[in-house]
Amino acid sequence: MHRRAFTLIELIIVMALLAIVISVGMPSLKNFFHGRTLDSEARRLLTLTRHGQSRAVSEGIPMVLWVDAQEKSYGVQAQAGYLDEDKHSNQYDLGEGLEIEASAPPLTSVTSTGTQANRAAQKAGELPMIRFTPDGFIADTSPEHIEIRDSGGSALWIARSGNRLNYEIQTAPTSR
Repeated sequence: MHRRAFTLIELIIVMALLAIVISVGMPSLKNFFHGRTLDSEARRLLTLTRHGQSRAVSEGIPMVLWVDAQEKSYGVQAQAGYLDEDKHSNQYDLGEGLEIEASAPPLTSVTSTGTQANRAAQKAGELPMIRFTPDGFIADTSPEHIEIRDSGGSALWIARSGNRLNYEIQTAPTSR
């Protein structure tokens, strides 16, 4: 019985074709994964807004989500003066190649109570922040949107929803 198999030349040709296809498709895949980083960061920030709002209601104290554009970080914690130390505060650093910026108005600062998030907030001076009140509402002094941009120029907003009760992901306008 005679078995059929691939020859070495056939395997080399297939490998060469695969290398060509991968090299041609790599820029597209790079852009795809780069866009996924922006989307993932926006979803993480949106989840953090919901977490802050939920904590404000469940613990009965105001919570703030601060944004530090210079340090490329953001976090959520109890508003200064309500807890000696917020053991449940969260701080995140932006993904590689991303930038973050909160819209006006200028907001109150976070003062240090010893947590890592508070130290980061104090170091940067006055930071923009979203303030969640204990009744679940968003304070009027909170930014209308937070913009996350990638190095390719794409941007997403975490913006107040139409009913102004929470935030949602929106595509940023192309003109700046």
